[in-house]
Amino acid sequence: MNDKLFKILNQFSGRTPFIDSLMIILSNKIRYLFIFVLIIMWVRNKFYKKVALYAILSAGLTLIINPLIKLFYYKSRPFLKSRVGILIPSKTDSTFPSKHTLLTFAISTTIFIYERVLGTFMWILSVLTGFSRIWVGHHYPIDIVGSAIIATITSLVVDRAAHYLKN
Repeated sequence: MNDKLFKILNQFSGRTPFIDSLMIILSNKIRYLFIFVLIIMWVRNKFYKKVALYAILSAGLTLIINPLIKLFYYKSRPFLKSRVGILIPSKTDSTFPSKHTLLTFAISTTIFIYERVLGTFMWILSVLTGFSRIWVGHHYPIDIVGSAIIATITSLVVDRAAHYLKN
């Protein structure tokens, strides 16, 4: 089912230059918007600085989790198994988890916990980032869903740990 869903979503890759360009931007450049939001939150006030710190901690934790999972689990990327539309070059390491998805969901979930409107907007961008990773041919849908779940849980754990340590 994962392969079928990937093929359904990826079959349109390379057919519409505008959408392909948008997906490449979402896939490769959206992280700069996330960094910009964190910087703005950091300098805004004490409350938002705390949120930015938790988001950075959560993202950092996912950067530790990512290679640990890849150390014990390997799954070929879609373009290594069959001919698929690939729009940008990629590493040939394990497809799971998706580092782009881990990072964007870790940040957006943390922001969502404290600031619902901005967090919802960031979460939508995270979903689009995950979708773009399928579109450009780098990940299967289950990689994106699994990465989103891991990042969301990581953000919730960081938040709970911070509250526990504060009290």
